[in-house]
Amino acid sequence: MSTEAGTDRLAGLLAEHAALETELADPAVHADQSRARRLGRRYAQLAPIVETARGLDAARDDLTAARELAAEDASFAAEATSLEQRIDELTEKLREQLLPKDPDDDKDVILEIKAGEGGAESALFAGDLLRMYLRYAERRGWSTEILDAVDAELGGYKDVAVAIKSRTDEGIWSRLKFEGGVHRVQRVPVTESQGRIHTSAAGVLVLPEAEEVDVTVDPNDLRIDVFRSSGPGGQSVNTTDSAVRITHLPTGIVVSSQNEKSQLQNRESALRVLRSRLLAAAREEAAAAASDQRRSQVRTVDRSERVRTYNFPENRISDHRVNYKAYNLDQVLDGELDGVIDALDRAHTAELLAAGS
Repeated sequence: MSTEAGTDRLAGLLAEHAALETELADPAVHADQSRARRLGRRYAQLAPIVETARGLDAARDDLTAARELAAEDASFAAEATSLEQRIDELTEKLREQLLPKDPDDDKDVILEIKAGEGGAESALFAGDLLRMYLRYAERRGWSTEILDAVDAELGGYKDVAVAIKSRTDEGIWSRLKFEGGVHRVQRVPVTESQGRIHTSAAGVLVLPEAEEVDVTVDPNDLRIDVFRSSGPGGQSVNTTDSAVRITHLPTGIVVSSQNEKSQLQNRESALRVLRSRLLAAAREEAAAAASDQRRSQVRTVDRSERVRTYNFPENRISDHRVNYKAYNLDQVLDGELDGVIDALDRAHTAELLAAGS
């Protein structure tokens, strides 16, 4: 991003922040809670940029004063040097804050985990991953809701979907968007009698949760089938046809839900997942039509890659995209994910900075 373009962008964001402050001070705005929340989120998103810009302006003013005083009193020279360093730090921070933002960063997410290679052990690992994300959400004060779950016979899940929502203005997609991909586990399965280490995997898909205003779903484009919910091994767990399968005919996307007891609740859960998958598909299509540089900014992580390995014998977690390695796997599985997520975020920021320069 050029200096001139950066200055123009900053001026626009500062003006937007001031306008939002005026809007949010109007009691009439809060009569529409959805709008008030949307404006509040954007205001909170801009607040760090405004704070840095104001700090930078203040430091520049102080430097001018310190230099004038240093001409008469040499003791002010050290203060001027310190302020120059402070200005460099704030300038770099502001440059990072002005990078193009993912339009979905402030959204809640729907996270799906599917057992893959490894049979029963993969399903158990899918259960471990679900617990890890639930514990991480709990640590950050997010709320969670299981939308659908297909239990496995020996424990864990064949397939599970969970909605993760922020109770504040914190965007969840910004923290979890790089979790998508194939997660591999290396350990001795409970079913292994010889003590041999096995490798199995589970797939994680993270979708920004779409609101109805983001995606319009035409009821005529849907085929809705109902069936009886089933538990591990295929046994029936419900005596009524309450489970719902929805097929979106134009795209062929199929979603199902059987976690709730009523057909209506399962239909709404399935529609939530469908809307989010349609939004993600639209984002992917837009990214594919853009330039290679823009595509790399929108989609740093290839969803089909094996992104991470969880090695139990060595208590090691490795993220292969950024060469992150730590020996605190037990803590990570208990929800201490910030270390690896921060490493991914730093790498993504560095990539954007390199592309911008």
